[in-house]
Amino acid sequence: MRRLISALAVTSCLLTGFPALTLADSLPGFTLFSGVKAENQLPFRLDFGGEANGWDRYRLRIPAQRMKLAVGQFAISYPDYYKGTFNPKKIEVRVKDKAVKLSEVKWDKEGKLISIFPEEPVPAGSAVELVFSDVHNPAFGGMYYFRCQVLSPGDVPLLRYMGTWILTIT
Repeated sequence: MRRLISALAVTSCLLTGFPALTLADSLPGFTLFSGVKAENQLPFRLDFGGEANGWDRYRLRIPAQRMKLAVGQFAISYPDYYKGTFNPKKIEVRVKDKAVKLSEVKWDKEGKLISIFPEEPVPAGSAVELVFSDVHNPAFGGMYYFRCQVLSPGDVPLLRYMGTWILTIT
């Protein structure tokens, strides 16, 4: 009887672990020792699993409560050891599941910076999703910190920190 209960307990633990493994690539989970405070971690989704050397779509989200000011520019910086590629023509900003018209998207490969300029400022208090389609993930997996900064229209031209997406490529 004891063996049966032990076997049943181990089996149930294994089966409960599988859904957690499959969800691991979809949204950030609990991150230990990241160096980024929990309140500064932003949610994201990697649509195609975040596999090394594979093609993917990044959905980088900024919750409405973080958007305290209107935004005229998004600046996404990433570490120099991230060796993936982006297609600036396949980057979009979505508010309430609707695409915002963009005047320009610049990818500074040397500076490790993607600048996104909406035609009209994104209103304060909006939940925003930055969608990076046609991304080629780095050949080697790792943890990559994508920092989001914004510039408000008419504001002093200093970028304000919004948070960090901690992407894991496996």
